[in-house]
Amino acid sequence: MKIYTKTGDHGETALWGGQRVSKDALRIQAYGTVDECNAVLGLARTVSQSLPLDAFLAHLQNLLFVVGSDLASPVESAHIPRVTAQHVAELETDIDALEAALSPLTQFILPGGSPLAAYLHLARTVCRRAERLVVSLQQTDSQINPQVQVFLNRLSDWFFVAARAANHQLGQPDIPWQKPD
Repeated sequence: MKIYTKTGDHGETALWGGQRVSKDALRIQAYGTVDECNAVLGLARTVSQSLPLDAFLAHLQNLLFVVGSDLASPVESAHIPRVTAQHVAELETDIDALEAALSPLTQFILPGGSPLAAYLHLARTVCRRAERLVVSLQQTDSQINPQVQVFLNRLSDWFFVAARAANHQLGQPDIPWQKPD
């Protein structure tokens, strides 16, 4: 299989099923941003191998492929893996487990601390952008799985908690926000 097909040379790409759309279509922007989030996770995994978080990060990278294929495929497309409420529940369970080991937040924190936490905060912001694009897409396209937006919302929460957990596991404090004078 060749990497280049030349089918996108005129600014269009194909959805699952063959429908051609502009490369700047909201659907393409949404799953492109999900792909960007996955790339940030790949970066995070370059510094997470020694931590328990790494296995879940690998799992999330695979789930983000499901999110991308879900967004690239109209809802009526058959044989496409879809995001489900079970995926959302899995994130919630892991958030609860991670939070149980952390002290409660008493103030806002800044992105950073350890390199892993900084990467996870970056993933969170990219995920939030993907969620905003999906929300916009849902307003104009009824062929979007509603669980995708819920999953992205919960995933961004997971990234926040995972960043705190990474700092905790690495003995690095979170960076408190300082109100300017």
